[in-house]
Amino acid sequence: MNISQEKIDNLNAIVKINIKPEDYQPRVEKAIKDHAKKAKIPGFRPGMVPPSHIKKMYGKSILVDEVNNLLSDTLNNYINEQQLEVLGQPLPKMDDSKEYNWDFADDFEFNYEVGLAPAFDIDFSSKDKVTQYVIKPEKETLESRISNIRKSYGKMTNPDVSADGDVLYAELVQLSPDGSVFEGGISNTTSVRLDQVQDAKIKKSLIGLKKGDELVLDIQKAYDKDAARIAAILKIDEDLAADLKSNFRLTVKNVNRLEESDLNQEFFDKLFGEGKVTTEEGFREEITKEIEAMFAQDADRKLQNDLYKLAIDKATFELPDEFLKRWLKTTNDKLTDEELTGGYDDFAKNLKWTLIENKIIKDNKIEIKYEEVFHAAQARLDAQFRMYSPQPLSDEQLGQYTVQFLQNKEQANKIFDEVKALKVLDYLKSVVTLNDKEITDKKFAELV
Repeated sequence: MNISQEKIDNLNAIVKINIKPEDYQPRVEKAIKDHAKKAKIPGFRPGMVPPSHIKKMYGKSILVDEVNNLLSDTLNNYINEQQLEVLGQPLPKMDDSKEYNWDFADDFEFNYEVGLAPAFDIDFSSKDKVTQYVIKPEKETLESRISNIRKSYGKMTNPDVSADGDVLYAELVQLSPDGSVFEGGISNTTSVRLDQVQDAKIKKSLIGLKKGDELVLDIQKAYDKDAARIAAILKIDEDLAADLKSNFRLTVKNVNRLEESDLNQEFFDKLFGEGKVTTEEGFREEITKEIEAMFAQDADRKLQNDLYKLAIDKATFELPDEFLKRWLKTTNDKLTDEELTGGYDDFAKNLKWTLIENKIIKDNKIEIKYEEVFHAAQARLDAQFRMYSPQPLSDEQLGQYTVQFLQNKEQANKIFDEVKALKVLDYLKSVVTLNDKEITDKKFAELV
């Protein structure tokens, strides 16, 4: 057997593999004998089928399989031995001029296209500057959050007349183009939240209504053609909601209003635990901390994205783009040319980031320990369980679930990649200059 590499350029190569009969015949003969021991063929006792009979019946297909297996093993071993950093997977290079008899005596030659990872240097230093935002809630944001919390612990009332923020319990009946009730049409009694109505004029028309009042509602205009929301309100299929042209008669059955809870000790104790907060000032301080903690997560995500962009912008190396596009098409036969063209730039950026990550980890001897992956997976599962149950799992139960979770190779690799990315980002934070900048939440929202 002979295997060689022909460099096309720094990013592309052809690996040639020449196989002679003595390379594959022992494997083929062993496979035929193994097949003979397991074959169940009429006229022969189990395990007593002559290998010659198997060779006559299935020899060519076994030969093809064993040659393919030999090629795969040889190519993988060569890549490992030569320490080639390949991108994607080698692609067989078709040669219609070569024809084989597959008669157990052929000399074979197979060529594979290989995409090579670029050699590059990328340096980060204090000269690289990235803004680290400190987000402060505006007064309106704080008041809105406080109002929502008070309402969640408040009580339901039924005022005579609707106001902004109320919920109308109403009957919706489909109308014909002439304004009459559409016979056999859509009808549903449901809750209409005024804070979800998008059209200002329609929202105004729903304020000041009382029990028994009626009006004609352009439901598509009211919800800005949000098919999912319209489908939920009318309890119909989303596709039907998207195509709906009719107006609806809205009849108020009741007006519901969620009154805000009083700012008293009972409310503070429910929210924070007994005696931990005793004044309105303390309550507002705690809510401000909560909002700032949420905003800190948003700011950190923005910082991570900006560090990612910094790295990608500094990465001046090229990729074997044409090879990678062929590889993507080969490995996904449902991928259209339009999808490939539209999505390739994002794929290339993510691949560049992976190469940069690996180089930073290698150059700086950054270790990723199993304990770190375990704790990351454990935190992920703990957060998921808390969404469905206020009672947290014991450490022992959570540990058992985490072990089971990481036994799934795909899930384990995903958590490993997340830990790797965070460690690389932490390294970048320690090297580049981070300039703190205070910003209001509304101004920050304009940046993302």
